[in-house]
Amino acid sequence: MPHIDVRDVSVTYPTPSGPVTALQNVGFTMEPSEFLCIVGPSGCGKSTLLNIMAGFIAPTTGDISIGGKAVAGHSFDRGVVFQDFAQLFPWRTALGNVTFGLEMKGIDKRERERIALEQLRLVGLERFASHYPHHLSGGMQQRVAIARSLAYSPAVLLMDEPFAALDALTRDEMQRLLADVWRETRKTVVYVTHNVAEAVYLADRVIVMSPHPGRIKSEVRIGLPRPRDPLSVEFVEYQKRLLRELGQEVGPRRETKAAE
Repeated sequence: MPHIDVRDVSVTYPTPSGPVTALQNVGFTMEPSEFLCIVGPSGCGKSTLLNIMAGFIAPTTGDISIGGKAVAGHSFDRGVVFQDFAQLFPWRTALGNVTFGLEMKGIDKRERERIALEQLRLVGLERFASHYPHHLSGGMQQRVAIARSLAYSPAVLLMDEPFAALDALTRDEMQRLLADVWRETRKTVVYVTHNVAEAVYLADRVIVMSPHPGRIKSEVRIGLPRPRDPLSVEFVEYQKRLLRELGQEVGPRRETKAAE
């Protein structure tokens, strides 16, 4: 049985000018511990699909199951990390943010702090446990968000362009951190991104979506050993392939932009 099963998911929104279809007949499966990236232009429904998987919105038609259970609202079997730094509670320290989900599960104070410190160590922030979000850089805040999403031990990690607002150097550092965390935890990860190089660096498999309405155009399995070298010929060839699937120009200038 696949860990995640997305079956013929469609989403239609009512608008003053008539119904608009954001997703149409989207379907795929994922195996346990698989790292899947979803890429596509704006308006292709990537974030909508992730929000359905998280249980924040319901599909118009179709359904999703995780671990054999239908998704019906949010659950502790899924951790979610967004792009927005405001996802952290500004009145809580890094430790307090990471313990939040554990509090909701009713875990006692000593145990939840032990787990939270363990997760902060995993993302390299144990020394900053007492710091508030406004004392942390953007990259550090995203590390806290990742630690928080992992603390209550979800089976699936859903990530919606979590590094898009970071500068290029910090984003590269965060990609390496996430790859290390994934190797250690072996979570099943669904990761939405606009960045082709990021997808090649992180994913076992990449789903390419097309817009109007959002559909799966193709799937590309990334057959590169880990850790991956973004400067290797093979890495660049995968970037070119994904850019072609996206219908974008492939050339020296375009490849450079995609790798930024």
